Amino acid sequence: MITGMTTTKIAVSLPSQLVAHAKAVVQAGNAPSVSAYVADALEKKKEWEDLRSLLDEMLAETGGPLTDDEFKAADREIGR
Repeated sequence: MITGMTTTKIAVSLPSQLVAHAKAVVQAGNAPSVSAYVADALEKKKEWEDLRSLLDEMLAETGGPLTDDEFKAADREIGR
């Protein structure tokens, strides 16, 4: 999580199993609080969205989305 940032308190509804998991992570000492755990997850989601936007821009500049054959070739290259 980014330290020193302004925070805003909100109320959200989450599936019970996700709340239980977040509490277990905190209980195990792997996150300082449920709020910190959720904030970290949201930050990671934002990073993925930013990367996806960058990839979309790069693909638009280089000929568009990958074809199925290109995806398969990429998967082979990384061993999937």
